[in-house]
Amino acid sequence: MYQTLLTSIQEGIYIITINRPDKLNALNQQVMRDLEEVLDEIYTNNLIRSAIITGTGPKSFVAGADIGEFVGLNPLEGEALAKKGQDIFFKIENSPKPIVAAVNGFALGGGCELAMSCHFRIASDNAKFGQPEINLGIIPGYGGTQRLTQLIGKGRTLEMIMTGNMIDAPTALQYGLVNHVVPQAELLDKAKAILAIINAKAPLAVAAAITAANAVFDETQNGFATEVRAFGQCFGTEDMKEGTTAFLEKRKPVFKGA
Repeated sequence: MYQTLLTSIQEGIYIITINRPDKLNALNQQVMRDLEEVLDEIYTNNLIRSAIITGTGPKSFVAGADIGEFVGLNPLEGEALAKKGQDIFFKIENSPKPIVAAVNGFALGGGCELAMSCHFRIASDNAKFGQPEINLGIIPGYGGTQRLTQLIGKGRTLEMIMTGNMIDAPTALQYGLVNHVVPQAELLDKAKAILAIINAKAPLAVAAAITAANAVFDETQNGFATEVRAFGQCFGTEDMKEGTTAFLEKRKPVFKGA
């Protein structure tokens, strides 16, 4: 179905594996097309409750963009490339279903940007993160300057981008770039365990939480007003009635996403 992705679904969790091991899973135009298509599937397939994005092999999540595709581009073509990448990564960030990055090795350049567009990140203990675009005479273009600053602060971001240096998994955890660091053999199990908990919650409330949290960084929105609106909308759902009734009846709720 996809040229560069392996996919499987397990108990509502859609596992997407970027599969270009000979290129350390680098992002080329085909990978980006496949990611855009698989996101449509996540949005529309009711069997999918949440998703994990990871990479093939023990070395690399995504080791960057395919630099060969950059050669010969003029400024307008460069802008178009960045805009397309940003649009796809916005689609990840704004997914109403949680998408988690399971970072199994190098997450560099576009790979770091892909991981940051996910709702949160879990890293294997050998993972390394970096935005080394400065070494090519460019800067991150798929949202990296913005999301890295949001996640770890301006000073650390500018040091990483301007030096091109990588940070290891423990440093990424200390900086708040990742939520958990685990041995590589436990990486997918950790991601699935967290998503299994989330999948048992009310889907519309989960989507509302994503919308409200994303509004913090959206200059076109008042985040508090977004929260008020999303909070109110939850009161119109069957799941809210089920959740409150179950609480009062001292039983586990059964949410249906309605």
